[in-house]
Amino acid sequence: MAEANLLLDALIDETGMSYAGLASRLNQGHTTRYDHASVRRWIRDNAIPRGDAPERICRVLGAALGRGLTLADIGMDRARHGDLSDTPLRTAIDQAAALWRGDYKQREAVEHTRLLSGSAAVAPVFAWENPPDDIDVSHRGPLAVGAGDVARVRAARDRYEQMYRRVGGIPVRPRIVAYLNNRVGPLVRGGYDDRTGRELLRATGGLVALAGISAYDADRQALAQRYLLHALRMAKASGHRGFGGYCLALLANQAMYRKDYRRVVQYAQTALRGADGHLSPALMVDLHTLQAKAYAWIGDIRGSHRHMTHAEGIQIRPENEPPETGYVQPGLLETQHAEVLRRLGDLTAAETYAEQSVHPSNGTHLRGQAHRLATLAQVQGERGDAEHAAATGQKMLDHTEGMESGRLHDRVTGLVRALAAYDTSDVRAFRERAELQLHRDQ
Repeated sequence: MAEANLLLDALIDETGMSYAGLASRLNQGHTTRYDHASVRRWIRDNAIPRGDAPERICRVLGAALGRGLTLADIGMDRARHGDLSDTPLRTAIDQAAALWRGDYKQREAVEHTRLLSGSAAVAPVFAWENPPDDIDVSHRGPLAVGAGDVARVRAARDRYEQMYRRVGGIPVRPRIVAYLNNRVGPLVRGGYDDRTGRELLRATGGLVALAGISAYDADRQALAQRYLLHALRMAKASGHRGFGGYCLALLANQAMYRKDYRRVVQYAQTALRGADGHLSPALMVDLHTLQAKAYAWIGDIRGSHRHMTHAEGIQIRPENEPPETGYVQPGLLETQHAEVLRRLGDLTAAETYAEQSVHPSNGTHLRGQAHRLATLAQVQGERGDAEHAAATGQKMLDHTEGMESGRLHDRVTGLVRALAAYDTSDVRAFRERAELQLHRDQ
């Protein structure tokens, strides 16, 4: 399936024209009969019209905006059409800005974004790992950008991350997207030297990645994938290899959720290889535990245990970690290992790890505690210990109360299904409370 032409859609929106309005202007003085459906098809299907129509689109839109436009600016450069392997930085930034503009304005092209698969999902990752690097990311623009602007973008990312942990991705995502469109957009199009530009792209990439996390949590998987891939491109331009590894870890987490286990391994191995020496210990733990889970689902027991051992041998010092890896909190390794062992059928060992995961609750945010309790309850239920599973499930519901999160919704739904075969008073009480909470979340 073709990728929507968000660049063209964003430019049309910026002019204030309708699709029919652009088509009408293109027809003036020509024998063409373009209409709103033609323009919609160019955007939706990323189609390039025949003849000199692309050049005419540049002239019409450029005149309305008061600036010159190229075929690359409108997403109709035939020489590079559909090539995701080596996107020039300026084009990549324009594409990212077009995405968050369209998301902010709820444009049709963004609403119907489709998941990339096959080589299209791998090409941006290959481009991140391999040369050429961006030699100079400086830019000339109307707004002078300095260190204070970069610091404000970093602070915004940290603020929105705390909101995400408290209330979930569904209510936070629109706020992040609005900030990207209204505050960050003018900055990335502004004027800055190479050093400031790299720090700006690093900070912007962190916020774009968080938009992807929130879209993932809201079960907008195709949109989440786009945000994460844009963050990865910004990571490359910033020169921060460790941040690129973080973006790949997020892509691997999403692939795990989508049950694309071989892609999990591919993303995780690329991160470990491409950012070798730049990854924080917490990120390395996450990448190894992800592979352990993926290998467990594939049926490779030896590979699964190998990565569990790697993860357990890494020592994390939170004070030395970058802000983004704060999700690797106490108990994460244990709950991931519990999931691995549960998949491998070793429920006794899985319960031991799951119990360990819920002990270090101090310093672990509510969202993380909810996931750990969900894993423990799931294991207890599968072991036939319905009473303890129901009690643990009640604790999980205490933590998820008031959160709007697609992933936590799935965890609650999964536990309700796991306990469906039991009909004790405690299980009924849990099920009734869970169903009430699920109904409120709809």
